[in-house]
Amino acid sequence: MRYADWGERSTRWSGIHSATVDPGGLSAHCLMTAGERTPSDAPVHLLVPNPAGSASNTIDVLPVLRRYGRVIAVDLPDSMTGHTEARGRRAHGLEADAIFLRDLTDALGLDKVVVHGWSAGGMVALLFADLAPERVAGLVLVAPALPPPLGAGESRWWRTVGRAGLAVAPPIARAALRVFGTRLIDRKRAVLSDPAASGWDLAGGDGSRLSAEIRELAVAELGTAGPSQWGRGITVFASIMSAMFVRRRPVQDAMRRTSAPTLLLWGDDDRLIVRAWIDDWTAHRPDWQLTVLDTVGHALPIEVPQRYAEAVGEWLAGAFRRG
Repeated sequence: MRYADWGERSTRWSGIHSATVDPGGLSAHCLMTAGERTPSDAPVHLLVPNPAGSASNTIDVLPVLRRYGRVIAVDLPDSMTGHTEARGRRAHGLEADAIFLRDLTDALGLDKVVVHGWSAGGMVALLFADLAPERVAGLVLVAPALPPPLGAGESRWWRTVGRAGLAVAPPIARAALRVFGTRLIDRKRAVLSDPAASGWDLAGGDGSRLSAEIRELAVAELGTAGPSQWGRGITVFASIMSAMFVRRRPVQDAMRRTSAPTLLLWGDDDRLIVRAWIDDWTAHRPDWQLTVLDTVGHALPIEVPQRYAEAVGEWLAGAFRRG
């Protein structure tokens, strides 16, 4: 969905507007705040959702995050519910998303940004920071889906059985969607309409904290998704799993090389990204600041947007302290 002012849909989103830009030949959709309430030297915050999702997945955090600078949330190409133009089959995957972010910051004239990557958007944010380090003033990795620690046996399984499974699963899943797609979408919409019902527990946290407006928006956007969008989502999911478990080196190299100040933001009730993974990443990058939000699950930006913004504000005050 697009609005000249999202206050038309809810007063909580007043001052947020949809914008279309043209990075690298693609018609790309973003949500933007004007940033008029912030100092002129405040950083621009670029929000990157899960590549299968859309900018509107993060919209509840924009009104509270804007106190720390202008905020831009982006629809990545090939998402299920976003409005950015889909790419050709040859240009897909997380590395292509990082190139898209470089082209987007070019098109918007942004020299320095603080990049927030949520879930698998964390991998995209890291790859972008590795591709264009001069553009990234800081990183906020929000419950990021990064390559986890694997034992020797697990690595062998993913390189053989897992790799083969990821190659054959998308065509099978797309065929199944043609039969069961409507039922699956209806089930997803039911869970979003009532997070207290069974199904939300996979993400952890308390789904009843979600605002009624964000639930209604998510349900409405899912209602517009057709088989082609869900098919793209399956391809995106396969690329995410490959980057985490099979073709891990590009993201691992980016994790090792990035020099940008980094906040790792995680909820201790997250059932998708587990504490053992967090501990492994911080052991390799002890310079990353870890902030843990108690009793929060995977959906931090929409479950507890105020606490999210406060954690970012505290980190900014330390990481970018003058002098």
